[in-house]
Amino acid sequence: MKKTDKHPLLILQRNRNELISSFLKGKEPDFLDRHARILDDYFINVFKKNPAAPVSKKSCAIIAVGGYGRKEQCIHSDVDLLLLFEKKVSEEADDLVKEIVYPLWDIGLDVGYAARSIKESLHIAGKDIEALTSTLDARFICGASHLFPDLMKHLREKVILKKSNKIIGSLVENNMNRHKRFGDSTYLLEPNLKVGRGGLRDYHTMLWIARIISNLTRPRDLEIYGYLSHEEFHALEKSLSFIWNVRNRLHNLTGRKCDQLHFEYQTDLACALKYNAKNGQQPVERFLGDLHSNMELIKQLHMMFLYEHGYTTKYQRKIKQTKQTGIDGFEVIKDSLSFSSPEKILQSPDLLIKIFEESAVLKVPLGYEAKRFVKEFAYLVDDKYRVSTSSVKSFEKILTTFAPTFNVLNEMFNTGFLVHFIPELKAIVNRIQYNEYHIYPVDKHLLRTVQTIKNFGTSEDTSKDRLYGNLYNKFTNTNRKILLWAALLHDIGKKDPAKNHSQKGAEIARSILVRRGYKSEEIETVSFLIEEHLSLIKTATRRDINDEETAISFARKVKDKERLKMLYLLTIADSMATGPKAWSAWTSTLLKDLFLKVMNILERGELATKEAVSAVEKKKEGVLSSISSSNERQTTETLFNFMSPRYLLYTTAQDILEHISLYKNLGNADFVWKIIKVSDSNTRTVTICAKDRPGLVSKIAGIFTLHSLDILDTQVYTWRNNIALDIFKVNPPLDQIFEEEKWAKTEKDLKFALSGKLNLTKALDKKISAYQTAKPYTLERPHRIVLDNKSSSFFTIVEVFTYDSPGLLFKITDALFRCNLDIRIAKIATKIDQVVDVFYVRDFEGQKVDSKKQIDKIKKTIEQVLTVYGSQFTVKLIWEYEASSYC
Repeated sequence: MKKTDKHPLLILQRNRNELISSFLKGKEPDFLDRHARILDDYFINVFKKNPAAPVSKKSCAIIAVGGYGRKEQCIHSDVDLLLLFEKKVSEEADDLVKEIVYPLWDIGLDVGYAARSIKESLHIAGKDIEALTSTLDARFICGASHLFPDLMKHLREKVILKKSNKIIGSLVENNMNRHKRFGDSTYLLEPNLKVGRGGLRDYHTMLWIARIISNLTRPRDLEIYGYLSHEEFHALEKSLSFIWNVRNRLHNLTGRKCDQLHFEYQTDLACALKYNAKNGQQPVERFLGDLHSNMELIKQLHMMFLYEHGYTTKYQRKIKQTKQTGIDGFEVIKDSLSFSSPEKILQSPDLLIKIFEESAVLKVPLGYEAKRFVKEFAYLVDDKYRVSTSSVKSFEKILTTFAPTFNVLNEMFNTGFLVHFIPELKAIVNRIQYNEYHIYPVDKHLLRTVQTIKNFGTSEDTSKDRLYGNLYNKFTNTNRKILLWAALLHDIGKKDPAKNHSQKGAEIARSILVRRGYKSEEIETVSFLIEEHLSLIKTATRRDINDEETAISFARKVKDKERLKMLYLLTIADSMATGPKAWSAWTSTLLKDLFLKVMNILERGELATKEAVSAVEKKKEGVLSSISSSNERQTTETLFNFMSPRYLLYTTAQDILEHISLYKNLGNADFVWKIIKVSDSNTRTVTICAKDRPGLVSKIAGIFTLHSLDILDTQVYTWRNNIALDIFKVNPPLDQIFEEEKWAKTEKDLKFALSGKLNLTKALDKKISAYQTAKPYTLERPHRIVLDNKSSSFFTIVEVFTYDSPGLLFKITDALFRCNLDIRIAKIATKIDQVVDVFYVRDFEGQKVDSKKQIDKIKKTIEQVLTVYGSQFTVKLIWEYEASSYC
């Protein structure tokens, strides 16, 4: 067929382009429907002009199936067709496909088709759940019109009615598996718009089940048939419209079918949707907050739909109720808690919070009718209600009761009751922290933190550390209540990002608890926990926890053993609830080590100098007693004179013996090392004994980077006989099957680097250029360099806050070396989406850094090496210097 201006394909292209252009300008609210109709027109026109049309009209029908059948045609959605024949697929089917489908492929549309008879279609739908749901969405376009109603009639009679329960069970089970695979999109910062929990597929599942049960023909029937209330259906329509708008713009942005909202697209989408900065939130953060809110609504309606029609999150149908309530005004129906009548709520408004308390006690969820009533009557929760003794006691019961199967606080949030009860929470609902570190919105993070603490010591505890459960289970009821209040409110200060959220949160929490009549000591403890909820993790990951001065300083801050225990558990739960980049076995080890050291000081008091000297002497005696040869004992006593007091105090007797053994094996070699597997934290301790030389730490760090060995922590000791003992904590090689080979290659390259045979800078530049990878985009934060002369009496602490990149540690340590600084301790920590490299340094003369000239040189030198993913750029640098303070 010759292509003129009136050719169906050209008309289709022109109409699609105009429609998409109009949509992108915000002028096409009914884009999905119009897009589907434009495609319909193409098929109708081509079918009419097809040479075989007279025959086709009698024997074949063109049916839209799947998303095209539902008229949910996004910009790059698939176009799925069924060429339906009555008894046998005609020989002319191939010609029809060539005429209709091939041109669409030529212009880049993803068209899928199947040519089947009615009998074949029914057979496949009966065996394949995806084929069945696709057919449930079927819509007649053109052709033999009598075939479509015949197909749908036989589908219902021969497939659906015969095994409807089994089909619905499969749909629910598939849903459950899909949620496990793709996650809860209402929680994630890179949600899947279609198949994640709260995505479009949850809505489709509701539609399919309703069609199976009630033979629905259109989405509006969800309201007409009573599946959703008028308000719920209206809210659903608004949420779907928002998500489809986002999905279409994502398709346009990526140039393909795409449902995963990756970081790299989010800022552009926020801009396209005309979001502006407001209330301290960036446009992208406001956009993601709205997206999560709309997906949360779909998630809740989906859960309500399944529960009210007798299906739990598992695919089995619920059969019997097992629990009853003894409280007047409530009843248990179908294993869910309900109000006996709405009039009861008006008579006793305290039932609004009591129903959540009873839910926690009975471990029975609220029914969805009850949730509707909570939303409807939430206006009854006024200031007097919030501070009443009865309401406060009920909330304490909810807060502290362990409910393993579901989170009652979640239900309070989802119904809006919790925000009515604690209005200060409203500012952080669906508030996004746009970085790679926090993977949950603030409100969801707070709920996860509370639940994580309540899980300690139970079968739901994923930490695998009995210490947490032992500590929590030994708390008094009062201390549990205090800890959980702190967990619920610890990030409430993030409503104002311009202020220190820990301090602001402590102020807000104090106000909340004062109004509710808590004792002053309880209020002060909650405020302390919130204000200091980051201090333990910062100290553990950024300071030398082997230095007694660190533990003493922290013990002076905490003052009380019970406070320390609560702060420790809050820190653990906060980290676990933040995301995988905030919690690891190594972080766990550091926190526990610091916690035990501080607890020891609080129990025994601060160690005096005499005790330290006594401890060193006992350690020396222990080392010597394990040596049988008198000559070796004499040699060891001589070596003691070369060892610094710090080394002798903080190194175990066993490690001292290992280090002496390494020293004896050193001979004329540049270095010797020993690698130990630390099973508890899945890390490696690499102890290197070498002849000291300028830049030794930098070279070792560079070699480890060259071999993709991530450094977690470094301790550097120098004996007075010019021997360096550098102790590195590192992550194991990625491929642990060939770990020995990896270490052998690393050892060989370190020898070459120390002998000058390997140009380390050149080798690293080559690796980094080959390593370039795309970085998920998050909001750029300024780089900071902080000099701290207060925290340590003997060292200047240099903190470099920057973005991670291959070879970063080598470049910073090399820069410090060029500033004539001797690195004694290095720690690698994480802060939001940045890394924090912390170095304890002294100059080559053994002094702290305190002159302006030295400071300026360090600033300039580090500025020059800071990079973002291998690309040099001019950084916005915040330079902080804390004045010297000598003890």
